[in-house]
Amino acid sequence: MWAVGLVNALGIPAVHLGISWVFTRLPADWFTPRAWWARPVPGESAAGHERVFRVSRWKGLLPDAAPWFGGFAKRSLRAGDREYLERFVVETCRGELAHHAQVVAIAGFGVWTPWPWTWVIWVYAVASNLPCILVQRSNRLRMIGLLARIDTVGRRAGESP
Repeated sequence: MWAVGLVNALGIPAVHLGISWVFTRLPADWFTPRAWWARPVPGESAAGHERVFRVSRWKGLLPDAAPWFGGFAKRSLRAGDREYLERFVVETCRGELAHHAQVVAIAGFGVWTPWPWTWVIWVYAVASNLPCILVQRSNRLRMIGLLARIDTVGRRAGESP
């Protein structure tokens, strides 16, 4: 039993960090907001995330691990131009998918973990990644809204989007 505990204690953090490291090295064009899992579900909005989950109150407590591995920092906006915002949207897709992969990989530790400790691992897998997924989705919706406003202002000024 102690061996399983040791494998889990070392392996789960390694999976968190390892998946983050791998995902920061994957090509950006693999991550698109048009993917079925990245698109907003009907009724989903940044305002809804704020109203239901109060994301802005706690998102600052979460780490942004991407810069630890040379990835794109998403803690705050560093520019407001179209190119930067489009990149930000792509990086929220990368971050969200990385956290979905972490849920699956960490839940896999339940295969060799005795019952009822399997439940602890499954709850941990979801609880440690769901807040990050919510922040990525909320930020993506906000950035898409900013891009739509840029397009609207550009059209009013006679520019092409």
